Amino acid sequence: MKNLIAIQGAEGSNHHIIARDFYGDNVLLKECLSFDVLVDSLIDKTASQGIMAIENTIAGSIIPNYALIAQNNLHICGEQYLNIHHHLMALPNQTIEDITEVCSHPMALLQCKEFFKKYPHIKLVEDVDTAEVAKRISQQQLKGVAAIAPIIAAELFDLKIVEDDIQTIKDNATRFVIVQTESPNNGIDEINKASIKFELDHKRGSLAAVLNVLSDCQLSLTKIQSLPIIESPWKYSFFVDVTFEEYKNYSKAMAILEIMAEGFKILGAYKNGRI
Repeated sequence: MKNLIAIQGAEGSNHHIIARDFYGDNVLLKECLSFDVLVDSLIDKTASQGIMAIENTIAGSIIPNYALIAQNNLHICGEQYLNIHHHLMALPNQTIEDITEVCSHPMALLQCKEFFKKYPHIKLVEDVDTAEVAKRISQQQLKGVAAIAPIIAAELFDLKIVEDDIQTIKDNATRFVIVQTESPNNGIDEINKASIKFELDHKRGSLAAVLNVLSDCQLSLTKIQSLPIIESPWKYSFFVDVTFEEYKNYSKAMAILEIMAEGFKILGAYKNGRI
């Protein structure tokens, strides 16, 4: 039996699209209502790997997921990017004038609020998951109710696309990471990006010294995110993504940082998903 891949949300969600793109059409999914449940499924070995959204071009970093990765000693073994498209879908033979209620995840509603200003008769209702709403509309044959979801949900649940691409900002992408409990064994020739974590005191020059090491070793910084360490006031964890062309430069930088930075950890070395 194939290994289960844990996703946040239901079949037909953006996480499902990433699973299909990364593993192929026949991927076996474990649907999780939250990222906490997803992590639990990895820890108890119900699932072998999980897919977690980590940042969005509009909403920024999904900070709780950084904390989940760090606190549960998860490892990143890959990444994937997805352009986000929000489609309004409902049961067949309905137009937007027939829709009186739209249910979706709060973020999807927020990203489409300009569209709905043109239709004041539609009530917007927050729900836990975009694809789950689409599935419920199909199963319960709910007329007058629409979902905001990826096009894959309409295909899976036999719904009609009432309006395409209703998001306010069209250039909207999300980065997803593939996580697991064991350290990944990606080959050196497959690796050109890494995610690392370290801790620094809140004092002048501490972060600059680390960034200088990355620069001197010819690593390009693509992401930096800080999180306060709750049990240590004025101390911070930093999550940093770097890309590189030569593995030896990456290896040298990691050896130096392991000496100079507290709590240093390589969260994962993998192939850049944007190439």
